[in-house]
Amino acid sequence: QVILGQPSFIRLIFICIYDILVRYPFQFHFILFKKAGATLNVIKEKFKEVLPSVLPIVILVLLLHFTLSPLEAPVLIRFIVGSLFLLPGLTIFLIGVDIGITPIGEYMGKALAKTNMLWFVIAAGFFLGFLISVAEPDLYILASEVETVSSGLINKLSIVIVVSIGIAFMLALGLIRIVYNLRLYKLLTIIYLVILALALISSKEFLAISFDASGATTGALTVPFMLSLSLGISRLKKDSKASEKDSFGLLAIASTGAIIAVMLMGIILRVDSINGTLETEAFSDKILDVFISKLLHIMSDCFYALLPIVVLFLAAQKFFFKISKTELRKILFGILFTFIGLSLFLLGVNAGFMNAGSIIGYRIASMDNKFFVIAIGFILGVFTILAEPAVYALTHQIEEVTSGYVKRRSVLFTMSIGVGIAIALSVVRILIPKLQLWQYLLPGYVIALILTYIVPKLFVGIAFDSGGVASGPMTATFILAYTQGVAEAIEGADVLVDGFGVIAMVAMTPLIALQILGLIFKIKSKKGRLNNGSTS
Repeated sequence: QVILGQPSFIRLIFICIYDILVRYPFQFHFILFKKAGATLNVIKEKFKEVLPSVLPIVILVLLLHFTLSPLEAPVLIRFIVGSLFLLPGLTIFLIGVDIGITPIGEYMGKALAKTNMLWFVIAAGFFLGFLISVAEPDLYILASEVETVSSGLINKLSIVIVVSIGIAFMLALGLIRIVYNLRLYKLLTIIYLVILALALISSKEFLAISFDASGATTGALTVPFMLSLSLGISRLKKDSKASEKDSFGLLAIASTGAIIAVMLMGIILRVDSINGTLETEAFSDKILDVFISKLLHIMSDCFYALLPIVVLFLAAQKFFFKISKTELRKILFGILFTFIGLSLFLLGVNAGFMNAGSIIGYRIASMDNKFFVIAIGFILGVFTILAEPAVYALTHQIEEVTSGYVKRRSVLFTMSIGVGIAIALSVVRILIPKLQLWQYLLPGYVIALILTYIVPKLFVGIAFDSGGVASGPMTATFILAYTQGVAEAIEGADVLVDGFGVIAMVAMTPLIALQILGLIFKIKSKKGRLNNGSTS
């Protein structure tokens, strides 16, 4: 009766889930994995990946609850329930990405490359960029946070539209770069010089929001799609080395569109200084009501997020490429899995994690010893990055494209340390209100751009893509809530100016960390060649 009372699209989704689990389980197994037993193995493998990623965050929050920052029973229960949604959600999402989103991106990328028409690549890139950005749940999370904290002065819809237009322009530019072999490091240098010029005349409020928007647009949905899109185009190249390098970098270019667009928005609107406050509703004593109230809203957002991609794919496969009915059915099942997994994941994060994050940040920052708030920020950064769904998509592609030369574990470890440092530095900036965001970002991006001329070019694309991938739904919710709680507790700090900007820091530090990893690879390979030469 509850299901029948819901909107038509939710009834349809429940019918599909019922068909998969009850009516046609064997047909489902055959379509996806050929053998029924293989389904269980795939689920086990993905769950083994997810469990070590989510478990450390849960353990850390529980330790804080019993030591430095006791949580009220309703908040703690919501956090635990949220964790229970997070585990199956992330598992199902990753399976859905593998069999649904990734193949769609690759097919469409190949179709674009085969046309070999500049105007078509530009038009398709702009159209895809806008649809994908509008579809990204992370962007809605950030836009809602900005609207709430600014008391409605900065409208949610205006941020979503402006950012999506910026992403659309830059995605088109990124596709042109792949097709015409433009040098990534030179293009990034020009783009960031433009950003630097805009930053000099942009307000401090819009500076923080613009860089945070850049990280939020490369989230759980856009990252797998953009990565597979660039991979599909680059694989059609005859030069295998060029193909390997061009597989990365599209995310890096696309995400800069959000920075430029929001800065231009602030300059054009000329909004005066805005003061932000943390919403007290975050400390509500309700338990399961939060999950129930958010469930339909999140499912609706995820449905409309995936709908444009599905419609576009179905139209493209009819006119530009043909695939078998079995493959088409498998991809559509993958889309359904992506929807279910993403809905469960976002439900757990939004309804269970955000309250805990803001309360922990507020209470620890209220303590006399400020070392704890910095140290916990670092530890949270290290562990949170491991729970980001998009990180798995990128690290697996890195290992696949480099044929195992660059191990995903080394990339994950490097990203974790980089993000941990980013959160710690963000907390230091809140504790010292005189410290401005640009004082971190300017030297950081200068170092990152200098490294692009030194490290192997493959690592340039990997590093700049990682910057966007690192700032996903966990960062946009749990970590952002933590820093906003800290900003609310510190006298002289502003939630809008100081609470935001953390996503910008998370997006910047992997650029430096992974390029340093590339430098280490370069030095090791030189030593290896010298040793081989002396032996011979």
